[in-house]
Amino acid sequence: NVTGLSNQQTDLAGNRLELLREVAPGVKRLGLLGNVGVPNVTLEMKEVQNVAAKIGVEVIPVEITKTDDLVPGIEGLRGRADGLYVCTDPLITTHAVRINTLAISMKLPTIYAFREYVRSGGLLSYGPNFPDLFRRAGDYVDKILKGAKPSDIPVEQPVKFDLIVNLTTAKALGLNIPESFLLRANEVIE
Repeated sequence: NVTGLSNQQTDLAGNRLELLREVAPGVKRLGLLGNVGVPNVTLEMKEVQNVAAKIGVEVIPVEITKTDDLVPGIEGLRGRADGLYVCTDPLITTHAVRINTLAISMKLPTIYAFREYVRSGGLLSYGPNFPDLFRRAGDYVDKILKGAKPSDIPVEQPVKFDLIVNLTTAKALGLNIPESFLLRANEVIE
């Protein structure tokens, strides 16, 4: 008796990695930060590792489960990684500014799933457009109020995605984002 909209992140791991490498082609060793206490984060981390292996990128996992793991985990990437893929969850969200500050100080370009991380200093995000998901959720409510059984309405995946770029962070990292890339972005933070 359940229906709804998913914001599954696993399927986008390859897209995110491609976008990161497009603006930072020197990424050959990728730090992969995730809270392994969260099942969907573990799935996303496995997908990133699978995609990275196919394109010849070495992955250095940084598995955390609590706040105290963050700084030592990220610091452990110093001199070992060229970029940072961050799997999101509430623990990561709480410490986004700290993560981005460390990443910038270590010259690590970052990729996230949601725009909020880019607004707090991350380089890029690519993920579902939440206003579109919210509008579509209203369609579900309408159908149910008109008598449809939730179990008869399929769970749907996002259909609209946003690419967000932070030019201030790019400048701090010494990256020159190509104009063609900026034209594809849904939002450019300056």
